[in-house]
Amino acid sequence: MPEGPSVRKFQLLTSPFVGQVVAKVGGSSRKINVNDLNALRLQDSPVRLILHFESGGFLVFYNCRMHWCSSPRADPASDILSMEFHRGRALDALRAPNPISYTLLDQRYFSGLGNIIKNEILYLTKIHPLTQGSLLAPSDLERLLDCALQFSSDWLHHKLRGQGLHPQIYQREQCPLGHPVMKGTFGPLGAFKRLTWWCPQCQPEVLPGEGDPSPVTE
Repeated sequence: MPEGPSVRKFQLLTSPFVGQVVAKVGGSSRKINVNDLNALRLQDSPVRLILHFESGGFLVFYNCRMHWCSSPRADPASDILSMEFHRGRALDALRAPNPISYTLLDQRYFSGLGNIIKNEILYLTKIHPLTQGSLLAPSDLERLLDCALQFSSDWLHHKLRGQGLHPQIYQREQCPLGHPVMKGTFGPLGAFKRLTWWCPQCQPEVLPGEGDPSPVTE
């Protein structure tokens, strides 16, 4: 699943075609009859599919899965790259007594926040991925949310300039301070599990009933 900055870059690149009418369709799809797209107006920037427009321009989609959907637009209040992102709702979600790494990947509150962003911002804010949000200070949650929004915005700007991402913890064997990095597969019971990288020394877990953070020895 692509992360928010990748999706937003795609949307910005294809936005000039929004509102134009499809004049001709090429390519193929097993999911839909591509000829059904003829004469339709592009409502939003969304196989190997080629859409030719009346203006003379065209869009080519490679290696994508296509299907009809009635409501392609996400709630801007949950979009981490939207000006309408609902900060209060996101903070309420982060305060839940669940591992913070689970909450960050909940697309109901953090649409576009994927596994790379999750790993990076938890390291940058020195928070262990399994620490329950309810055990973190409000200032720590504010800082985590600020980091999520800033990291996502910075990553998008790097993408638009053709620059790559240089992760500090994601898929690394050592953190920037030279500590060994641990890796585990975490996720809610019965839900999809994601690989997580963290530094036990830089990201001590806050355990219930303890006043001071303690390192994880798993």
